[in-house]
Amino acid sequence: MTCRLLRTAAHWSPFSPADTHSGTHTPLSSFSGLSGHSSQRFAMAPEPQADIALIGLAVMGQNLILNMNDHGFVVCAFNRTVSKVDDFLAKEAKGTKVVGARSMEEMVGMLKKPRRVMMLVKAGSAVDAFIDKLVPLLEKGDIIIDGGNSEYTDSRRRCAALKEKGLHFVGSGVSGGEEGARYGPSLMPGGSPEAWPHIKPIFQSVAAKVGDEPCCDWVGEDGAGHFVKMVHNGIEYGDMQLICEAYHLMKDVLKMDNDEMSAVFTEWNKSELDSFLIEISANILKFRDDDGKHLLDKIRDAAGQKGTGKWTAISALDYGMPVTLIGEAVFARCLSSLQQERVDASKQLPAPEGPKFKIDKPAFVEQIRKALYASKIVSYAQGFMLLREAARQFNWNLNYGGIALMWRGGCIIRSRFLGNIKEAFVKNPNLNNLLLDDFFKAEIAKCQESWRQVVSMAVTAGVPVPAFSTALAFYDGYRAARLPANLIQAQRDYFGAHTYELLDSPGKFQHTNWTGTGGDVSAGTYNA
Repeated sequence: MTCRLLRTAAHWSPFSPADTHSGTHTPLSSFSGLSGHSSQRFAMAPEPQADIALIGLAVMGQNLILNMNDHGFVVCAFNRTVSKVDDFLAKEAKGTKVVGARSMEEMVGMLKKPRRVMMLVKAGSAVDAFIDKLVPLLEKGDIIIDGGNSEYTDSRRRCAALKEKGLHFVGSGVSGGEEGARYGPSLMPGGSPEAWPHIKPIFQSVAAKVGDEPCCDWVGEDGAGHFVKMVHNGIEYGDMQLICEAYHLMKDVLKMDNDEMSAVFTEWNKSELDSFLIEISANILKFRDDDGKHLLDKIRDAAGQKGTGKWTAISALDYGMPVTLIGEAVFARCLSSLQQERVDASKQLPAPEGPKFKIDKPAFVEQIRKALYASKIVSYAQGFMLLREAARQFNWNLNYGGIALMWRGGCIIRSRFLGNIKEAFVKNPNLNNLLLDDFFKAEIAKCQESWRQVVSMAVTAGVPVPAFSTALAFYDGYRAARLPANLIQAQRDYFGAHTYELLDSPGKFQHTNWTGTGGDVSAGTYNA
């Protein structure tokens, strides 16, 4: 992987004197303590000394605080359960410049202006509750940052409501898990543009780096940051499902054992598929439990989900974008959860006989790799289609190449492949679809025959590959100059007088009395 995670502390002040008032950090020795910890006391500061406050001391919050501390920022830690602050200062944050607060009033009093308060709490009502408590304590121009997995509609609402109060709101996607938060996450901030200059030094310092470029930049207005994070998570669902289908084919069609499959994924990680998820899949496959047996084989085949993939699919339906692969990935998890029903059905529903010929294992493994790569291209193409439509709906000025760079390092979907996406949008910022970029057209052409062979073999063998097959169906639909939707138009007009358009007069809707008894009155046209 080319992503560089920064682990060394940088002892410098990231703000100008105008930002810090004095231009230097107040020495910790000047603070009076409340908790009995020597260097990690709850501070009663004579003047504000913290660059940012972070609310929420679960693992992600703790790690992000330590990351900020490594890069020279003074962070004030707060948690609703104050004992967690005590424990954090005494253990994980011992020996750092992190300070703690016993109340939100004390926390706000420690912050330099404009005050920056970041929350890493459970999405939904908890975020609103903290905002309600913060607002009376803040002044015009202060900044509230939501770093949780909030719905973008909530971020749009909060941004507008806080603007009326003279406060700035930022909804930021944070990706990379615990390791990313500690040593370099992907950060996707959006909201009040006025807030960006004040949080940029912190966010870009702690973010993962690709070369010297931080995997963080301003995304766009109101809910744009959380929308981009939502699409990231949806693509993550798709990537994981595609990898699982490749695993399923190797396991059930080729009868490969876990160590063989691990070796295949390791090799794939040296190809165009080089990515975090391929890397960890290789490690998972070869991992053995204390009894010497592969742990993966003991894990129940029922996948959970927290909802961001579902939100992506719902948004795609709301905006009429055919993000079919992410939708299938969500439904695949839903189907997996019906585990006992599937076990019962497996004893009653007949399976196909399967292929009646010998399969060339190395050749088919390579075909699976190409099918995975082609399907992955389609998944990302669909994700960027949804981003483009959301930008049109909400007048967001999204930088698609910049978004690809943000995902290039630090996050769960980080991969070599995203560099090619960035280059495609740098070359043509108005690119309608990744499939139309010269590089991706050539890649699909190289993979197409193998992709079709794999889907055909899966159908013959009775192995479900919903993501592989829907990606191929989308590709064939997108490249089709004519689809059978003319019949759908005619059917709708026949049974409901919903009208239709003619090829030579698009935009002009008309109705036909198909039976001679229906009359000439038509229903209003609509899009569902």
